[in-house]
Amino acid sequence: MHNNYFFLRQLTTSLEKRLKDTVVSECFSQNKDELIIRFETAGDPFFIKASLLSSFSCVSFPENFHRARKNSADLFSNLIGHRVAGITQFENERSFSIDFNNHVSLLFKLHGNRSNIVLFVGDSIDELFKNNILEDEAIDRTKLHRTIDWSFETFAQHIQNPGGLYFTFGKLVWRYLDLKNFQTLADKEKWDAIQTVLQELEHPHYFITSFEGKVAFSLLPIGDIAKTFSDPINAINEFFLTYSQQDALGRERSSLLASLKAKLHSSEEYFAKTSEKLAALQGDNNYKVWADLIMAHMHEIKTGMDRVVLPNFYLENHPTEIKLKKDLSPQKNAEVFYKKSKKQQLEMQRIQQLLDAKQKDIAKLKRQLADAEALSGLKNIRSFSEDLGWTNVKEKQPKPLPYNETEFNGYRIWVGRNAESNDVLTLKYGFKEDLWLHAKDVAGSHVLIKHQAGKNFPKDVIERAAQLAAYHSKRKTDTLCPVVVVPRKFVRKRKGDPAGAVVVDREEVIMVEPKR
Repeated sequence: MHNNYFFLRQLTTSLEKRLKDTVVSECFSQNKDELIIRFETAGDPFFIKASLLSSFSCVSFPENFHRARKNSADLFSNLIGHRVAGITQFENERSFSIDFNNHVSLLFKLHGNRSNIVLFVGDSIDELFKNNILEDEAIDRTKLHRTIDWSFETFAQHIQNPGGLYFTFGKLVWRYLDLKNFQTLADKEKWDAIQTVLQELEHPHYFITSFEGKVAFSLLPIGDIAKTFSDPINAINEFFLTYSQQDALGRERSSLLASLKAKLHSSEEYFAKTSEKLAALQGDNNYKVWADLIMAHMHEIKTGMDRVVLPNFYLENHPTEIKLKKDLSPQKNAEVFYKKSKKQQLEMQRIQQLLDAKQKDIAKLKRQLADAEALSGLKNIRSFSEDLGWTNVKEKQPKPLPYNETEFNGYRIWVGRNAESNDVLTLKYGFKEDLWLHAKDVAGSHVLIKHQAGKNFPKDVIERAAQLAAYHSKRKTDTLCPVVVVPRKFVRKRKGDPAGAVVVDREEVIMVEPKR
């Protein structure tokens, strides 16, 4: 319930008291899907940390936050220096906005894996934290309030599906009601139960609890309650810390168990296949039998014969055909078979040794797996992994490319990811024959159209690349945007220029509509 409307209503009431008349001094990100906002107050600064992972979205309020010197990017530059006028909690919505002077507002849309943060200037979107959620480009903040009819008459009309009517409750509230046998109650009793829950949600305590095997945040007493709070900011901070620790514990424990199970499965498969191979060799003692038969019937075999049929005294004298090397004597043929038999015996001994060793490995892995399943605590899991020698054995992750690629009419178009990536894209990945584009006189992504030997750049391809350059710039909301178009060989960087800044010679400018 940490993103539930009923909690956000309590949280934003408390936040407004803390943030009123404070000023934004920094807004930056140093981890993917994480935004940090610093507010200057009369005393210590106040921080908002928004973690918008697809698996877990949550806002928290650390007492302090030290910005990293590297891998940190400034965001929402139009927010810096603005003073907080108030906070709007949208009715029956998992969204709120921090409202600033000069008609600027920052919307926090906390919709699970579709969470986002959007900066508005007036009623127009100025910047989105996540650009990959297309529907957020059309958010109308004036229409975010939602209404619910809480009357008994409306409840009676929706008695078969109250969850659709009271959509703000969320799963945890309905599970709470289910545990109180809500489904078995008469209609009037159900109505009374909902009114009781509403009273609890209006004046809640905040619980960190374990429910159905997961750590949860609740405004209702449910599950195995670990901690109870009366202040929403303290409660959400503790929940974020607890959840993060439990999530790290779960991920590392799952990774450890998965690795051990994979090794055990691989070892068991190897043991089974190798055992089959040994059994086949043990059942195939033909070389020694053939040699014995040749030696027993030496007088019947002549040099130059390529095969012979002899009675097999190992099989009640059943006739057995033996292929011979006709350039060898009977004795030499027998020696060849004895040598092959000896090699076969040595191979069986080697395989048996491998099986014995693998059987010990399997027993060891089973003990390790049993020990790992009994582990609790992140420190113990990491120590166990370290003892196995796995802690520092990490696959080297490939370095991400500095651009996103799109294709249009057979031409590859590369769009820089950020200022640092722009430099790498243009100076390292760009060739002099490529065509370089950039929105004129504003910050934005460098764009390259990759040259194709013997071909001129088509007009429609240039226009499409220009639309992308316009969209990935500060002019993305303009009706028309001027875009510089020039061969890459006329783009250079001066010593001391900041990341992404270049000098362009012999530029051409075209006007296009910004398009995603």
